[in-house]
Amino acid sequence: MADPKGFLNVTKRELPPRRPVPVRIMDWKEVYEPGDSAVLRRQAGRCMDCGIPFCHQGCPLGNLIPEWNDLTWRGESRSAIERLHATNNFPEFTGRLCPAPCESACVLGINQPAVTIKQIEVSIIDEAFSRGWVEPEPPARLTGKTVAVVGSGPAGLAAAQQLTRAGHTVAVYERDDRIGGLLRYGIPDFKMEKRHLEARLRQMQDEGTRFRAGVEIGRDITWEDLRTRYDAVVVATGATLPRDLPIPGRDLDGVHFAMEYLVESNRATAGDAVDHQITAKGKHVIVIGGGDTGADCIGTAHRQGALSVTNLAIGRRPPSERPDHQPWPMAPTVFEVQSAHEEGGERAYLASTVEFLGNDAGEVRTLRVAETEFVDGRRVPRSGTERDIPADLVLIAMGFTGPESAVLEEQLGTAFTARGNVERDAAYQTTTPGVFVAGDAGRGQSLIVWAIAEGRAAAAAVDRHLMGRTALPSPVAPTDTAIGLQPA
Repeated sequence: MADPKGFLNVTKRELPPRRPVPVRIMDWKEVYEPGDSAVLRRQAGRCMDCGIPFCHQGCPLGNLIPEWNDLTWRGESRSAIERLHATNNFPEFTGRLCPAPCESACVLGINQPAVTIKQIEVSIIDEAFSRGWVEPEPPARLTGKTVAVVGSGPAGLAAAQQLTRAGHTVAVYERDDRIGGLLRYGIPDFKMEKRHLEARLRQMQDEGTRFRAGVEIGRDITWEDLRTRYDAVVVATGATLPRDLPIPGRDLDGVHFAMEYLVESNRATAGDAVDHQITAKGKHVIVIGGGDTGADCIGTAHRQGALSVTNLAIGRRPPSERPDHQPWPMAPTVFEVQSAHEEGGERAYLASTVEFLGNDAGEVRTLRVAETEFVDGRRVPRSGTERDIPADLVLIAMGFTGPESAVLEEQLGTAFTARGNVERDAAYQTTTPGVFVAGDAGRGQSLIVWAIAEGRAAAAAVDRHLMGRTALPSPVAPTDTAIGLQPA
């Protein structure tokens, strides 16, 4: 195990400092300063190597956290990345983007700040890339079977890499002009620079995975044709339908979904010319929605030079400490200050949006809000509390309702659940034989760590479907929850 007395001698949780706000909002680079290896080893030494490591249950991937904590503390970095890669295809993504439910489940967190699991994870993989330890792992032989993966987000990429390594010929289709899905166009560079994505895609290409960007299944190739061409198909298109806010003035210019805004910003950051780009420069910006996507919009608006940024959430402000009704080892809902929130702006809770008001040119200029009150379990605006906020750009970041269903349902007859997700059985197979689904398309909007876990599990199901058996790990089943994972 790691330092037997580490959790007794080191009770402070230490993370790398973030770059100063005035500096970091001038560029799109990641917000953290380089970490100190001594601090990292000291934090890894706090891991208690519990008899029952609840961090395993907090992590849908079942990451071997105590093992690579111990190896990090001992300075055995090469062995640490081998144990990390044993369960996680892309720790460079999860180490930057995952909200770390493993830390909420850390046993040390009962009476101390949890081990800095996420920081240790990303440090392991960053060192591995820098030392050239992340090498292609092509299959020893090919099976002669072919698989199409539709969607190149974390679920699709995880499924593709696993299936390629199993010996199948895998093609990943992506309707955008570049591979990566939300990793490419939904995540700002200040949270994850795209060089990390590019490095992993090079490894996958060298292993034999084929990428087909700029191809929209259902239009450029029909779903029926795809099903005919390949022995199996994996649907990993995500839950891309945004939740709308149908109130008066919704059609005014300047009111946009968050992803419209973030995609254009990411394209511009990548050096693309974006005609009529939605930008916050010189504008009063309102972000509606208090989640990660809303925070991404806030950080982006600061870097574009917004005059002001206001973040509205309809519910109550979460507590600063774990609430009683979400005891350890549950992942609690607590007040969070992300890097974007440090950079300025106002955060308002119990704020119900009533109406968008515009000028004679049809452009939004004001947002009318009211206090939220709870009536029969519903959140509604409290009459008489209305106030107006200047608004030149409004970004709706209220989450997603599910995958795009019309074309898949029309061309393959694939069924959808009452919640709008692709229907699937215990083996990730849809109602269309030979067609499987992984990630948000079958699960609904969720976390990146769940997407990778489902991609790995769906790959095992596809391999078993094609070959009658599989040696691929299957970390989760479709019915698993964040606590109490079922055996695969």
